[in-house]
Amino acid sequence: MAATLAVLSQKGGTGKTTAVRTLADVARRVGLDTLAVDLDPQGNLSDYFDVPPDAAPTVAEVLAGSAQAGEAIHDDVIPANLQLAEVELALGGKMGRELTLRRALREVAAGYDLVLLDCPPSLGLLTVNALVAADHALITSEAQYFALQGVEQALEVIELARESLNPDLSWIGVVLNLADMRTVHSREAYAQLAEAFGDRVFETTIRQSIAYAESAERGISILDHRPDLGADYLALAGELFDRLELTEARARLDALAGEPAAKR
Repeated sequence: MAATLAVLSQKGGTGKTTAVRTLADVARRVGLDTLAVDLDPQGNLSDYFDVPPDAAPTVAEVLAGSAQAGEAIHDDVIPANLQLAEVELALGGKMGRELTLRRALREVAAGYDLVLLDCPPSLGLLTVNALVAADHALITSEAQYFALQGVEQALEVIELARESLNPDLSWIGVVLNLADMRTVHSREAYAQLAEAFGDRVFETTIRQSIAYAESAERGISILDHRPDLGADYLALAGELFDRLELTEARARLDALAGEPAAKR
């Protein structure tokens, strides 16, 4: 049965979608069958994976009940588009609305080792659906002054999902994205998170670079576009696999990290 990981943030611009895209890529390169689910009506993850804009059905149809999740998988991605915003509004008036995604993914998840859920940059119903469907939650945070506040707000939603509908949900930690650890500001943001949450804060930080936007525009993984920056995600994936107890994947990752970039 797949380990399902919801990746969320309190707001946009924290590198969350890049994290999902790249962690999915790393997982696949070490042999984990990985499904990525785009839950953002903007469809940025779908674009990043170069899913055709007219691909159908999408996660919107799945949540609306007009398509099965298996029908909406396109090259191991369930894409999203603006129609998802309408579906979210419609879900708001339905009984059991928070359980919709969990029910939809139940059958397809059995065919994967890892399912990554890219939540929208808000803490609304779609994010709650992701948390109810997930085994684990990963928070991404920008290296900014209000980083701690944003993480605390995300944790409140995680706790709400745990108490109400998913008692087995675990918070696997927080990763500091878009960070320039050469600056006092980024180091202070990391220290603030570490003081508040201890070892829940990943040691790996993801460096800030325009190269992430370039790789997204081209639909190319940062591992291929800029292997030097991709090394950050190899390190992050290693920590993540340890926390998920994916021992064999971690061993294969160590071998991958030791290969020259041209062979990956």
